[in-house]
Amino acid sequence: MPTMLKDKSPFFPGQPVPVDFFVGRLALIQRLMQRGVGQVEAGKPIAIYIQGEYGIGKSSIAGFIQALAERQHHLHGIYAPLGNAETLDHLGAVVLEATLRSGAFDLKREEKIRNWLAKYIGEQSFFGINLHAEALKKDAPTIAFGLLPFLQEVMNRVQDTGVKGIFLVLDEINGITTTPKFSHLIKGLVDTNALSRNPLPLLLMLCGVEERRRDMIRHHQPVERIFDVVEIEPMSADEMEIFFNKTFARAQISVEPEAMAVLTKFSAGFPKIMHLIGDAAFWRDNNGVISKEDALYAVIDAAEEVGKKYVDQQVYKALRSKDYHSILAKIAKMGPDVMSFNKSEVASGLALTEKKKFDNFLQKMKALKVIRSGDVQGEYVFNMTMVRLYIWLQSSKKADRKA
Repeated sequence: MPTMLKDKSPFFPGQPVPVDFFVGRLALIQRLMQRGVGQVEAGKPIAIYIQGEYGIGKSSIAGFIQALAERQHHLHGIYAPLGNAETLDHLGAVVLEATLRSGAFDLKREEKIRNWLAKYIGEQSFFGINLHAEALKKDAPTIAFGLLPFLQEVMNRVQDTGVKGIFLVLDEINGITTTPKFSHLIKGLVDTNALSRNPLPLLLMLCGVEERRRDMIRHHQPVERIFDVVEIEPMSADEMEIFFNKTFARAQISVEPEAMAVLTKFSAGFPKIMHLIGDAAFWRDNNGVISKEDALYAVIDAAEEVGKKYVDQQVYKALRSKDYHSILAKIAKMGPDVMSFNKSEVASGLALTEKKKFDNFLQKMKALKVIRSGDVQGEYVFNMTMVRLYIWLQSSKKADRKA
């Protein structure tokens, strides 16, 4: 059979979903638009913390809301990913660079920003603008410690284009929250703005897991009261089905009911996993129809991908003890569909040396976010179906090699 030529995949594994491809989350979007964007458009400063597990779609939601706010509600969006930022100087540089790249939805606004910040811009190239790294580095501390005046100046520069407020997203905050000064900076920014005579209409949105917000509170207790915390839950079965049908339809591909059941079951409501599995199914399909077999192989492909990037690099390397690996293999034998286990039942099948290390093993697995405590005493639940499946696959492969 000749190979079927493929157009580009409609799925986006490992990256935020482009605005035009965003599907679902209607109730959540309405809340963020009304309580966040709408309030700032009316002149009121708002601070929101988008909270949820890794892979739940925080960045995609923030990007989608910001795009709606820019296109329909007269806010100027600045999206600052702080993945490599560990100091306030780094933060200042990232926010400055993000501001330079803002305004893409309005050419006049973009031009005003670039004219104002021209000293940081080098020559134009085929790949866009080049930035003067030394100039950015030099002025970064001033931006960080004067963040509110800087954002106010952004507002002043673009206000005559119809802008009614600034929408600043600080994403990927894992590194920066270890710095106590970050908590003080954010609290100071919110309070100083609220108490000023003419507060800047600012929508400040941070995206992170709950632990990072707790880090901020530990560093500076008053941070606890400044955010409207919005929890991102896994998508429902109906939302997942709509997502897969609409996304595959972009590539003129349909999904059989049995295949849909597999896709939704193993995605477990996590958009990151949905894109991984969907992308794998897209490349496996050769007739324009996703069958149950296509879906099952796609799940295995996605599990292998998650395993290589996460489980191998973090879990197996952290569990260096042979006894730990043996315990994990015995849990894995319960099958890929078994998402929970009972401590006493597992312990009954362990060797004496393994039993002595079992409590430490469970604590390490919880610290690595692989498992969490269940609702019943002694119960533990795997956090991600893909991680659970990969562990089972690895255990099965090892058993086959031994056989």
